[in-house]
Amino acid sequence: MSTTHDEREQRIEALLSQLTLKEKVSLLSGADNWRTVPVERLGIPSLMMTDGPHGVRAPREGGRIAGPATAFPTGVSMAACWNPALVERVGAALAEETAAMGCDILLGPCVNIVRHPLAGRNFESYAEDPYLAGRTGAAWVKGVQSRGIGASLKHFACNNQEIERMRGNSVVDERTLREIYLAQFEAIVEEADPWTVMCAYNRLNGVYASQHDWLLNEILKGEWGYQGAVVSDWGANHTVFASIQGGLDLEMPGPAKYYGRLLVEAVHTWQIEEAAVNEAARRVLRLIARSGRLDAAPRPTGSVNTAEHQALARELAEEAITLLKNECAASQRENAILPLKVDTLKSIAIIGPNAAEAVVSGGGSSYVDPPHRVSPLEGLTAKLAGAVTIRYERGCENVSELPLIKANLLTPAHGEGCGLWAEYFDNPHFAGQPAIERVDSRLRFWFLTFAPLEKTPAEYSVRWSGKLTATDSGTCSLGLRNSGICRIFLDGKLLVENANRQSSDPWPVTTAAQAVKLVEGQAYDIVIEYVRPAWLDVPHLQVLFGATPTAEESAAMMERAVQVARASDVVIVFAGYPDGYETEGSDRPDMELTGRQNELIAAAAQANPNTVVVLNVGAAVTMPWIDQVAAVLLAYYPGMENGHAVARVLLGEVNPSGRLPVTFPVRLQDTPAFVNYPGRREARYGEGIFVGYRHYDAKDVAPLFPFGFGLSYTTFEYRDLLVTPRARPGEPIHVTVTVTNTGAAAGKEVVQLYVHDPASSLPRPPKELKGFAKIALWPGETQRVTFLLDQRSLAFYDPDQQAWIAEPGEYEVLVGSSSRDIRARAAFSLLA
Repeated sequence: MSTTHDEREQRIEALLSQLTLKEKVSLLSGADNWRTVPVERLGIPSLMMTDGPHGVRAPREGGRIAGPATAFPTGVSMAACWNPALVERVGAALAEETAAMGCDILLGPCVNIVRHPLAGRNFESYAEDPYLAGRTGAAWVKGVQSRGIGASLKHFACNNQEIERMRGNSVVDERTLREIYLAQFEAIVEEADPWTVMCAYNRLNGVYASQHDWLLNEILKGEWGYQGAVVSDWGANHTVFASIQGGLDLEMPGPAKYYGRLLVEAVHTWQIEEAAVNEAARRVLRLIARSGRLDAAPRPTGSVNTAEHQALARELAEEAITLLKNECAASQRENAILPLKVDTLKSIAIIGPNAAEAVVSGGGSSYVDPPHRVSPLEGLTAKLAGAVTIRYERGCENVSELPLIKANLLTPAHGEGCGLWAEYFDNPHFAGQPAIERVDSRLRFWFLTFAPLEKTPAEYSVRWSGKLTATDSGTCSLGLRNSGICRIFLDGKLLVENANRQSSDPWPVTTAAQAVKLVEGQAYDIVIEYVRPAWLDVPHLQVLFGATPTAEESAAMMERAVQVARASDVVIVFAGYPDGYETEGSDRPDMELTGRQNELIAAAAQANPNTVVVLNVGAAVTMPWIDQVAAVLLAYYPGMENGHAVARVLLGEVNPSGRLPVTFPVRLQDTPAFVNYPGRREARYGEGIFVGYRHYDAKDVAPLFPFGFGLSYTTFEYRDLLVTPRARPGEPIHVTVTVTNTGAAAGKEVVQLYVHDPASSLPRPPKELKGFAKIALWPGETQRVTFLLDQRSLAFYDPDQQAWIAEPGEYEVLVGSSSRDIRARAAFSLLA
């Protein structure tokens, strides 16, 4: 039986009046990494939170792992599909998997604006434009919360780079904040009402986001009327007084660090009014009430990694894939090379480091390791086996650092399968009996999202043991990338030690490695020990292993790839970054493809001009070979169905309809934040509102590929643009345009609407996205597309007037297929 809003609020007030001060304060911190604190005497339950935005990382048998959930394409793919209805369906599927894993809140979406192409979490975010990010994020939240699971809108605000994200200060003027970096949060709060909003780690104009009174109290809770709970990012709270007074309701993770006992003492000594505690507790109780758990309602039910969810992951990947170039093949002067004409092909060369690897995602707290994944080589082989000769060569490596050790090289000391035998101790000394024993197959742990123990203590230790079997003879390297203290022993001897000491950095991740000579087929005893000290906020560990090819081996790899390219009808190069390269915690060093990939692509194209490049990247990269290849397909990070989705697009079973949610510049120096990034401890947003395409348009800088761009296997015609000729303040402006599929294939077009204010009293970009619609048309089919513009669609923020202003005068609507492909224009007037 559902309760009304008034009944729920009355219940919350009744509970609040019965709670002691200590109990109220206990609600304001986590019980552990993921759970809130229950108050059993009043029937107030604990809620469970979990990551993440494109796949659920949740408790399973034997501990917390990154699977076996469905690995959906990442955030950039969700935005690239320009299809909120599809994203809403994905959100609902994520909620079903969250519920099946016994969790109540899914920590997403990540809606921070893509300000700079090197930022580590661009793959997890949506777009450089707040309107697109807001529409996508609102759809995600509505989908998740439609199934009785709460969302956590993050990271509020201006967490736009990973360099110094824990301590850095984002210096942003108010107009830029309002128009670019807060607008998508505002839209999602208004349209979707997320259960929680998560504070960012960074400071904003000198004040940590977790204690920012103006941001949390004045804007979020005041102007926007947000009634949900504000939660800190994990370890982002820094104070007692400033945080509770600044609007932070829930400190995570637990147990309490700054709230708890210190907060109780602050109230008892009159340093903090109990009313501030009451307001925060009220919001946490409201969160619990929204879950239905306050009334002992049955948990939402769901299922994990179903065939339906896998099909949905493939559908999202297919709809996001963006065709950037498609020209005539050398042997077919009249037709573009894609889709591939299988009936005319005898052989295909499949080369590149990402051909046989199923790249799923970037790294960090959002990473999901699915129970299975499909590589492009597997996807194409399944489609073409027996019909076309497939020749595969790797060509080069794309890892600049040691890769994660592969499970098939490891045999556990006990148990079955691949991996190492793990012993988890509830103390830092490996003392006594292990609290948990099991086989761990993937030695990559983010212990905030992988709670090794049911109730994780502040200090613990883990020992892994087993055999490492060499597959080749020669010199290899074993290494560690970790926070905390970690050691590797090989055949009883200490090989690598990497110990991070306490510092002001809450996430001190460092890397250490050691070369060792191994003999093919020989098994070596391996023991790995990890200690999490009490002072460490973010425990993290990756065990690394690999061999770096010599110059001669590298040259031979590339030569073999060139030979198969020359001998085949068509070449497909699968390039980009490996799993986890773009990641939370660090930014990319440059816009280049790693390793010798640019050389490989150029060499393949020189050997065979019928070369197609498929890229796995989460943000812009340079393409020095762009004029040499016939086609470029941007697959982003397509999740577990990678190979199936890419194969269907290449073969024409799916017509690509993705559009760029970010601009791809020709070079890094062209980017709007170039002179201000990274800024180290202080990141000055000196480009102001001119972010992404707003900058390229205003400065008349030609991008490599513009915002909103994407080709199709068909063509579309726009005509008959009509707009309300004049409107009074507050009246809607109606815009309609006719779109026809003029090609021979069914396809989807993203109709984009931009607004231009030619006579603003403050500087404005030449155009701003204010509407879009994705439509599906059969060949020859026509559809009338309608948009509605409100007053806010025309407005800019005036910091002097502290208001959104839509000035009377003439405006222009621009409708087209990208920000640089405007097909129709029309003017209208806003009356005084």
